Amino acid sequence: MGDVYIRHIELLGFEKRFYPSQHYVYIFLVKWQDLTEKMVYRKFTEMYEFHKALKEMFPIESGDINVENRIIPHLPAPRWFDSHRSTQNRQSTLSEYCSALINLPRKISQCGHVLNFFKVRNDDVNPPTVSQFKKSEAFLMPKDPKKSVADITGPIILQTYRAIADYEKNSTTEMGVKTGDAVDVVEKSETGWWFCQLKNKRGWVPAAYLEPMDSPDESEDQEPNYAGELHIVRKGYSAAQEDEITLKEGETIEVIHKLLDGWWVVRKDETTGYYPSMYLQKSGEENTPEKNQLRNRGAPPRRSTIRNIKSIHNQNRKQISQDTYRRNSVKYMQSRRKLKGFLNKSSPIAEDERQAQPAIPPRPESKDLILATLLREHQKQNQMKGAETARLLFCP
Repeated sequence: MGDVYIRHIELLGFEKRFYPSQHYVYIFLVKWQDLTEKMVYRKFTEMYEFHKALKEMFPIESGDINVENRIIPHLPAPRWFDSHRSTQNRQSTLSEYCSALINLPRKISQCGHVLNFFKVRNDDVNPPTVSQFKKSEAFLMPKDPKKSVADITGPIILQTYRAIADYEKNSTTEMGVKTGDAVDVVEKSETGWWFCQLKNKRGWVPAAYLEPMDSPDESEDQEPNYAGELHIVRKGYSAAQEDEITLKEGETIEVIHKLLDGWWVVRKDETTGYYPSMYLQKSGEENTPEKNQLRNRGAPPRRSTIRNIKSIHNQNRKQISQDTYRRNSVKYMQSRRKLKGFLNKSSPIAEDERQAQPAIPPRPESKDLILATLLREHQKQNQMKGAETARLLFCP
């Protein structure tokens, strides 16, 4: 068995809790050496106590002996009272601190003090029973690094969804659910895998297995965009059902409808079909190791493949047929070709109009030619003035 270490620590945001009294905890997603991801919750006072102990363990690297030798990142002391604003403003500092911590030499980043602090605790998986107290409020950090802390979402009362069928997890990062389970959705990914929590469990669940508690979720799906959005196929897939499409790695296609379950409708020439969104990359976007790792996972199941669905809604989910997608795509492409043909026909007329304009004599480009031209004009004017003066003097 290899060494245990932490690959990455991501600060997701913070929670405002009300039991046993109002306080704030930061939400960290910890990725371990075996690629498992665990969510842990830590108060800032805990982070600071951890930081102080780490400095005592490594006095040279903390700069206590010589400040020039310091490599352990700084962390400001906590205030005597934690307010919402101070908790929010500390997020950038904490995120940078965790990033620097994991990139320290192994003797520090992989020491027992670091590993034990970020291990899952009992209170991480068994938070206070929410049914007895006011529900916690989550405030998630923006994923765009250019955004400031003022753009942090919140407060977020996590959306509650209901499982429509039993799902057995296939990996340690997934979470199994039973029909009727009410789960809180922490993150909705375009891949069709949603990060959920259920009492003391957390993990990824296929969106196809979930439905909102109040009404069907067609309104959450985007409308079809028959203009299409260019994407590159990063992983090939062979169609398993008639309404799916087979594509090879490297092909360029157009996405015309993005759906919540992670199966998007794509167009290749005049053919359309469902394709796993996690195997696509938007044209022009850079490839990243995280995206490559994601594509190694299996595509989420489609709702049409789920058996024994037990929905609480009488109204069935609306679904556009592939015939409708193809018919509308053909209409759109025909109108686009007609528009191009009209523009191509109108361009020669404009060219004739440009050719009918009077020709402009070329200007001399050389500096010497310009000076010579000006000198000749000046001499010509002087000669004309001299001739006119002689005529006035000598002619009776």
